[in-house]
Amino acid sequence: MKYVFFYKTPIGKLGVVETNGAVSHILFEDGALLPDCVKKETPLIKKMNVQLKEYFEGTRKKFDIPLHLEGTEFQKKVWRALIKIPYGKTCSYKDIAEKINNPKGMRAVGMANNKNKIPIVIPCHRVIGANGTLIGYAGGLPIKQLLLDLESSKK
Repeated sequence: MKYVFFYKTPIGKLGVVETNGAVSHILFEDGALLPDCVKKETPLIKKMNVQLKEYFEGTRKKFDIPLHLEGTEFQKKVWRALIKIPYGKTCSYKDIAEKINNPKGMRAVGMANNKNKIPIVIPCHRVIGANGTLIGYAGGLPIKQLLLDLESSKK
C-alpha cells in the first residue's frame, strides 16, 4: 500500500509518499499522484515532515528515515553516493561518476539524478555542472538555487 500526504514548505507544497514502511517519493506541488496512492498522514510521513521542517530551518543536515529506493542497481549506487555529499557542499556529475568507479559515466550519473524520486533527502540538488553552473532539477532551477542558498547560509 502507498500513502501520500502534502505539506506546505518554503519551496511550495511537497508530497511525501510512504511505500511498505519507507519513504519512496517526495513530490513537488500537487503534481502527478502515483497510482494506487491513498491520501493519509501516517506516522512515518509525519516524521518525514518534521525532518523536512528541520531541514528548511537549517537545524537538520542529514535525514534518518527509511528509504524505499525504486530503480536500477546503477541508479541506487548513484543515489547512495549523493547521500554522502555533505550538507552545504556541491560536486559535479564527474565527481560522482569517479566516486562510483565509473569515471566516464557523467551522463549516466545525470540520468540517475533525473530519476531520483526522493529529492532533498537524496540531495541531487547538490550536483552541479563541472563549470559550476546549475543543471536540471525536477523542482526547477530556482528551487535548486534556493536549496543551495539555504544550505550555504546555515552551515
